[in-house]
Amino acid sequence: MDILPRDGDPTLGPRKRNEYCGVAGFSSSLDVSRFLYFSLRALQHRGQESAGIATYRNNTISVYKGMGLVHEVFNSSILDSLSSNVGIGHVRYSTMGGSKPENAQPIHIYTMEHEIAVAHNGEIVNVEELKNFLGSMGSAFVTKSDSEVIARLLAYEITKHGVIQGLKNTVRRLVGAFSLALLIDDRLFAIRDPLGIRPLALGKISDGYGVASESTAFHALGGEFLRDVLPGEIVEIKKDGFVTHYVFERKNKAHCMFEYVYFARADSVIDGRSVYEVRRKIGRILAREHPAKADFVIPVPDSGRAHALGYAEESGIPYAEGLMKNRYVERTFIMPSQESRVMEINMKLSPVKSVIENRSIVLVDDSIVRGNTMRKIVKMLKDAGAREVHVRIGSPPIIAPCYLGIDMKTRDQFIATGRSIEEIARIIGADSLGYISIDGLVEAIGLPGNDICLGCLTGRYPVPIKGEKIRFQSDLEEF
Repeated sequence: MDILPRDGDPTLGPRKRNEYCGVAGFSSSLDVSRFLYFSLRALQHRGQESAGIATYRNNTISVYKGMGLVHEVFNSSILDSLSSNVGIGHVRYSTMGGSKPENAQPIHIYTMEHEIAVAHNGEIVNVEELKNFLGSMGSAFVTKSDSEVIARLLAYEITKHGVIQGLKNTVRRLVGAFSLALLIDDRLFAIRDPLGIRPLALGKISDGYGVASESTAFHALGGEFLRDVLPGEIVEIKKDGFVTHYVFERKNKAHCMFEYVYFARADSVIDGRSVYEVRRKIGRILAREHPAKADFVIPVPDSGRAHALGYAEESGIPYAEGLMKNRYVERTFIMPSQESRVMEINMKLSPVKSVIENRSIVLVDDSIVRGNTMRKIVKMLKDAGAREVHVRIGSPPIIAPCYLGIDMKTRDQFIATGRSIEEIARIIGADSLGYISIDGLVEAIGLPGNDICLGCLTGRYPVPIKGEKIRFQSDLEEF
């Protein structure tokens, strides 16, 4: 998948697989600093720009955060300084506020009575309205992150109404996507937005319990995934279990389809669905909807693997690894020219000529946004001797912006905007192109269509967004 360049700069090339953010939090009779470190390593695919940990120790919240990968930010001595029985962590990818050190999380603020640390995955769409309100109440902001707005709103509500009622009031006022791990002094809370747009999982660890963006984090700790945080649920996590304080009920949910198609790790379970099995089923349906005559089915590694396996199983065409990925160039230098960007792709992927040469290939990937990366890969295969390249994509065409956590904000940068499938195929150099249908995607995910966010595919959104169509009429009174 190719994501829009940071800050619209075309010299940066396609994004790496670092979209969204990841959060974690643990309460245990043991030191949680290492639990947080290794859980963030397991969630590294969700954010590669910055990492941070906040723990409660010596009657105060201690925070350490920095730019880079988790293992670049933390070492043993830093983790020792964060030793505690309760804490939260965050890996960040910027969709709001930009890639700057001051926007790294957790966000840490003080009130007259409490200390608060916030780790947030998602994006708030009424952030300007909330900033104006909080500014009128005397709040000053030191970052451009919507996560700081959440923290200051929470501080305002807790000061006026106490911790639990303050949490409830905060959820009522936020519009958008938010999965939160919160420290309020030594109390750990997890909150998922009422539509369940972002995933959030509860699990058991050694002598304690925790929360993480994906269930795979608990496996990394030798723990056990227990269940998802319910949409709209406020959970307090303690070393001996967890307590639900409230659940905001909504008639319909809006689980992000991209979590299943691309963003989550394949070994995660989200809202009762195995991500790996959803992707295999996508591939099977894709093979039925868009068959091809070919010698091999090959994936774009790593994101297209499960999709390609399903396509091969359904079509009977042999699966093969026709592209090898160099795993040591995940973090590359900014490429200032077209020539160096092509070199970057060649460094990351290398064709296996014995599979490709003089063969007809079905090339399977999860999605196409701008089309630049796919065009380069198709050319690479043809330069390696492929007779035909038939591209098959595990999500429908992306035609509309995402306002809820993916940096896809401008319609004119989507290759599918105003173009037919045949035109897109010509642009990327494919002999044929097939996208899974929206109905096929919904079938593969296995949730009701009305409970899945398809905004970037349909232009209809689950929350009110200025200038856009809303999928359902919503009223906060139903909370």
